[in-house]
Amino acid sequence: MTISMYNASVPIFKQLLSALNAILIKAERTVSTKITPDTLLHARLFPDMFDFTRQVQIATDFAKGITARLAGQEVPVYEDNEITFAELQVRITKTLQFISSITPEQINGSEDREIITRPGTPKEKKFNGESYLLHYGLPQFFFHITTAYAILRNQGIEIGKRDYMGNF
Repeated sequence: MTISMYNASVPIFKQLLSALNAILIKAERTVSTKITPDTLLHARLFPDMFDFTRQVQIATDFAKGITARLAGQEVPVYEDNEITFAELQVRITKTLQFISSITPEQINGSEDREIITRPGTPKEKKFNGESYLLHYGLPQFFFHITTAYAILRNQGIEIGKRDYMGNF
């Protein structure tokens, strides 16, 4: 039996983005005089890595981008201008609403659909749908979700594996 392209993507995005949203709420509640919201939002694991805010933005970009491309739709464009926990939560909610609007029928059967990322640029890549999802998109999504989690954990936010995994 094969797994559907939809089941290998959208439910996973929903699970982990919902968990990330809950982590944001927990992080915001943990903020105190010792650690400010700005400190958390701009924290990074290493100087050459993106900060927490950018990790959340990129994770949502991959969730909406993968879903849209597999469904043969235009990828929604976000401005990347979030500067607060609340704005990041709005971004996650907007992403969850978008991916929830896509049906299994729109994605299933996209294994052989040609997917082109960054078309017309030196970084252009061509994939079939299955390769795009399994070998490029999901690893990228997991990397940025995990890094966002790790940044908050590194900053002393009391979160664990259960917070990362969310409800499934």
